Amino acid sequence: MDHVLTENAPAPIGPYSQAVGYGDLVFLSGQIPLDPETGERHGDSIEEQAEQVLRNLESVLDAAGASWETVLRVTVYMTQLEEFSRFNAVYERMLRGAQPARSTVQVSALPLGVRLEIDAIASRTTR
Repeated sequence: MDHVLTENAPAPIGPYSQAVGYGDLVFLSGQIPLDPETGERHGDSIEEQAEQVLRNLESVLDAAGASWETVLRVTVYMTQLEEFSRFNAVYERMLRGAQPARSTVQVSALPLGVRLEIDAIASRTTR
């Protein structure tokens, strides 16, 4: 088992890893829209926050030797499901054709009042 850490994504703020690799699998911790340089929340709109979260996840995927093309499963946690279609437009653009399995759930609150958090499971090998 190996722990993944990159400066291109927000540093963990607790006792967890950005991701953990086990063989060919990589389990990415949930990311919220924090700017990795400042540690501050990025953006107010669902679009801005979604872009930052997906950039953070892409940085962790890259550090782990994976990519959107090798992501197997994504879980999206949103505080406002009425923003789902707006989020989905950003998600589709940022994933550039990758279509991993996905669940989306509404939650009552997330850290720092952000609108979404996303975690993922990926493979380090191509499909």
